[in-house]
Amino acid sequence: MTTQIRNEVLLEGVALETPSLSHENHSTRFYRFPLQVPRLSGQVDTLPILLPESMLPQVTEGGNLRVQGQLRSFNNRSGVGSRLVLTVYARSISPGLDEPCNQITLSGTLCKPPVFRRTPLGRSICDLMLAAPRRYGRADYLPVIAWGQLAVRAGRLQVGDPLSLEGRVQSRTYHKVTDLGTEARVAYEVSMMHLLELEPEER
Repeated sequence: MTTQIRNEVLLEGVALETPSLSHENHSTRFYRFPLQVPRLSGQVDTLPILLPESMLPQVTEGGNLRVQGQLRSFNNRSGVGSRLVLTVYARSISPGLDEPCNQITLSGTLCKPPVFRRTPLGRSICDLMLAAPRRYGRADYLPVIAWGQLAVRAGRLQVGDPLSLEGRVQSRTYHKVTDLGTEARVAYEVSMMHLLELEPEER
Protein backbone atom coordinates (compact mmCIF):
# COMPACT_ATOMS: atom_id res chain seq x y z
CA MET A 1 0.00 0.00 0.00
CA THR A 2 1.43 3.39 -0.97
CA THR A 3 1.38 6.38 1.36
CA GLN A 4 -1.02 9.17 0.47
CA ILE A 5 0.96 12.23 -0.60
CA ARG A 6 0.35 15.23 1.64
CA ASN A 7 2.22 18.47 2.24
CA GLU A 8 -0.12 20.91 3.96
CA VAL A 9 0.94 23.88 6.08
CA LEU A 10 -1.31 26.23 8.06
CA LEU A 11 0.28 29.22 9.78
CA GLU A 12 -1.02 32.31 11.51
CA GLY A 13 1.29 35.07 12.66
CA VAL A 14 2.56 38.60 12.03
CA ALA A 15 4.29 39.80 8.85
CA LEU A 16 7.55 41.35 10.02
CA GLU A 17 8.39 43.09 6.73
CA THR A 18 6.93 44.18 3.42
CA PRO A 19 7.51 41.40 0.84
CA SER A 20 10.64 41.80 -1.29
CA LEU A 21 11.34 40.35 -4.73
CA SER A 22 12.79 36.84 -4.58
CA HIS A 23 12.96 35.65 -8.20
CA GLU A 24 11.05 35.35 -11.46
CA ASN A 25 9.96 32.06 -13.00
CA HIS A 26 7.90 31.54 -16.18
CA SER A 27 7.08 35.28 -16.30
CA THR A 28 5.72 35.23 -12.73
CA ARG A 29 7.44 37.24 -10.02
CA PHE A 30 7.71 35.73 -6.57
CA TYR A 31 8.20 37.64 -3.34
CA ARG A 32 9.19 36.62 0.17
CA PHE A 33 8.67 37.94 3.68
CA PRO A 34 9.22 36.67 7.25
CA LEU A 35 6.20 35.58 9.29
CA GLN A 36 6.57 35.50 13.06
CA VAL A 37 4.55 32.72 14.72
CA PRO A 38 4.45 32.42 18.53
CA ARG A 39 4.76 29.08 20.31
CA LEU A 40 2.83 28.14 23.44
CA SER A 41 6.15 28.22 25.31
CA GLY A 42 6.53 31.92 24.61
CA GLN A 43 9.28 31.42 22.03
CA VAL A 44 8.67 32.47 18.44
CA ASP A 45 9.43 30.93 15.06
CA THR A 46 10.29 33.32 12.23
CA LEU A 47 9.45 31.53 8.99
CA PRO A 48 10.11 32.51 5.35
CA ILE A 49 6.98 32.84 3.20
CA LEU A 50 7.15 32.78 -0.61
CA LEU A 51 4.19 34.11 -2.60
CA PRO A 52 3.33 35.02 -6.21
CA GLU A 53 2.97 38.70 -7.10
CA SER A 54 -0.83 38.35 -7.33
CA MET A 55 -1.02 37.88 -3.54
CA LEU A 56 0.95 41.03 -2.63
CA PRO A 57 -2.19 43.10 -1.78
CA GLN A 58 -2.96 40.59 1.00
CA VAL A 59 0.27 41.36 2.90
CA THR A 60 1.05 44.44 4.98
CA GLU A 61 3.96 44.85 7.37
CA GLY A 62 2.74 44.25 10.93
CA GLY A 63 -0.45 42.60 9.70
CA ASN A 64 -1.84 39.43 11.27
CA LEU A 65 -2.07 36.84 8.49
CA ARG A 66 -3.30 33.30 7.97
CA VAL A 67 -1.22 31.41 5.40
CA GLN A 68 -2.08 28.08 3.79
CA GLY A 69 0.47 26.38 1.60
CA GLN A 70 3.25 23.83 1.33
CA LEU A 71 6.77 23.46 2.72
CA ARG A 72 9.20 23.54 -0.19
CA SER A 73 12.95 22.99 -0.54
CA PHE A 74 15.35 24.52 -3.04
CA ASN A 75 19.02 23.89 -3.75
CA ASN A 76 21.17 26.87 -2.79
CA ARG A 77 23.73 27.30 -5.56
CA SER A 78 25.20 30.54 -4.23
CA GLY A 79 27.72 28.77 -2.03
CA VAL A 80 26.65 30.94 0.92
CA GLY A 81 24.63 29.51 3.79
CA SER A 82 22.81 26.19 3.90
CA ARG A 83 22.86 23.97 0.80
CA LEU A 84 19.14 23.30 1.24
CA VAL A 85 16.81 26.29 1.49
CA LEU A 86 13.36 25.77 3.01
CA THR A 87 10.42 28.09 2.53
CA VAL A 88 6.64 28.00 2.92
CA TYR A 89 5.02 28.46 -0.48
CA ALA A 90 1.72 30.29 0.03
CA ARG A 91 -1.32 29.00 -1.84
CA SER A 92 -3.67 31.39 -0.04
CA ILE A 93 -3.31 34.32 2.37
CA SER A 94 -6.13 35.85 4.37
CA PRO A 95 -6.55 38.12 7.41
CA GLY A 96 -5.69 36.34 10.65
CA LEU A 97 -8.33 35.07 13.06
CA ASP A 98 -6.26 36.15 16.09
CA GLU A 99 -5.56 32.46 16.70
CA PRO A 100 -1.81 31.79 16.34
CA CYS A 101 -1.33 28.54 14.45
CA ASN A 102 1.57 26.41 13.21
CA GLN A 103 0.57 23.05 11.75
CA ILE A 104 2.00 20.81 9.07
CA THR A 105 0.88 17.42 7.75
CA LEU A 106 3.50 15.61 5.69
CA SER A 107 3.86 12.29 3.96
CA GLY A 108 6.70 10.95 1.91
CA THR A 109 9.63 8.56 1.93
CA LEU A 110 12.66 8.43 4.18
CA CYS A 111 15.66 9.22 1.95
CA LYS A 112 18.55 9.07 4.45
CA PRO A 113 19.27 6.77 7.41
CA PRO A 114 17.83 8.18 10.67
CA VAL A 115 20.37 9.77 13.02
CA PHE A 116 19.47 8.82 16.60
CA ARG A 117 21.24 10.36 19.60
CA ARG A 118 20.70 11.45 23.19
CA THR A 119 21.18 14.82 24.84
CA PRO A 120 23.58 15.17 27.79
CA LEU A 121 20.47 14.90 30.00
CA GLY A 122 19.48 11.62 28.33
CA ARG A 123 16.61 12.83 26.14
CA SER A 124 16.21 10.96 22.84
CA ILE A 125 16.44 12.86 19.53
CA CYS A 126 16.18 11.57 15.97
CA ASP A 127 16.92 13.49 12.77
CA LEU A 128 15.17 12.38 9.58
CA MET A 129 15.21 13.53 5.94
CA LEU A 130 11.86 13.10 4.23
CA ALA A 131 11.38 13.23 0.46
CA ALA A 132 7.88 14.60 -0.13
CA PRO A 133 6.85 14.09 -3.79
CA ARG A 134 5.68 17.06 -5.82
CA ARG A 135 4.15 17.23 -9.30
CA TYR A 136 6.19 16.61 -12.45
CA GLY A 137 8.41 14.04 -10.76
CA ARG A 138 10.01 16.50 -8.38
CA ALA A 139 10.33 16.21 -4.60
CA ASP A 140 10.93 18.42 -1.60
CA TYR A 141 13.64 17.26 0.81
CA LEU A 142 12.54 18.22 4.29
CA PRO A 143 14.47 17.80 7.56
CA VAL A 144 12.39 16.41 10.43
CA ILE A 145 13.30 16.17 14.12
CA ALA A 146 11.59 13.87 16.63
CA TRP A 147 11.93 13.75 20.41
CA GLY A 148 11.34 11.22 23.17
CA GLN A 149 9.44 8.06 22.31
CA LEU A 150 8.74 9.37 18.80
CA ALA A 151 12.52 9.58 18.30
CA VAL A 152 12.93 5.98 19.44
CA ARG A 153 10.28 4.78 16.98
CA ALA A 154 11.59 6.92 14.14
CA GLY A 155 15.12 5.63 14.75
CA ARG A 156 13.99 2.14 13.68
CA LEU A 157 12.99 3.33 10.21
CA GLN A 158 15.03 2.47 7.14
CA VAL A 159 15.72 4.32 3.89
CA GLY A 160 12.76 3.85 1.56
CA ASP A 161 10.17 3.51 4.33
CA PRO A 162 7.07 5.66 3.76
CA LEU A 163 5.67 7.64 6.67
CA SER A 164 3.17 10.36 7.47
CA LEU A 165 3.40 12.84 10.32
CA GLU A 166 1.92 15.91 11.92
CA GLY A 167 3.97 18.64 13.52
CA ARG A 168 5.05 22.26 13.23
CA VAL A 169 7.57 24.20 11.17
CA GLN A 170 10.23 25.74 13.37
CA SER A 171 13.24 28.01 13.07
CA ARG A 172 16.47 27.39 14.96
CA THR A 173 19.60 29.54 15.28
CA TYR A 174 22.97 27.82 15.15
CA HIS A 175 26.59 28.90 14.77
CA LYS A 176 28.74 27.91 11.79
CA VAL A 177 32.51 28.20 11.78
CA THR A 178 33.76 29.59 8.45
CA ASP A 179 37.00 31.00 7.08
CA LEU A 180 35.78 34.42 8.16
CA GLY A 181 34.98 33.34 11.71
CA THR A 182 31.81 32.16 13.44
CA GLU A 183 28.51 33.08 11.79
CA ALA A 184 25.02 32.90 13.29
CA ARG A 185 22.67 31.15 10.86
CA VAL A 186 19.03 30.06 10.93
CA ALA A 187 17.88 26.54 10.08
CA TYR A 188 14.31 25.46 9.42
CA GLU A 189 12.93 22.01 10.17
CA VAL A 190 9.73 20.13 10.94
CA SER A 191 9.27 19.22 14.59
CA MET A 192 7.28 15.97 14.66
CA MET A 193 4.33 15.83 17.07
CA HIS A 194 2.51 12.72 15.83
CA LEU A 195 3.64 9.80 13.69
CA LEU A 196 0.60 8.87 11.61
CA GLU A 197 2.03 5.94 9.65
CA LEU A 198 4.98 3.73 10.30
CA GLU A 199 5.72 1.23 7.54
CA PRO A 200 6.40 -1.54 6.96
CA GLU A 201 7.11 -2.70 10.50
CA GLU A 202 3.84 -1.64 12.11
CA ARG A 203 1.48 -2.40 9.24
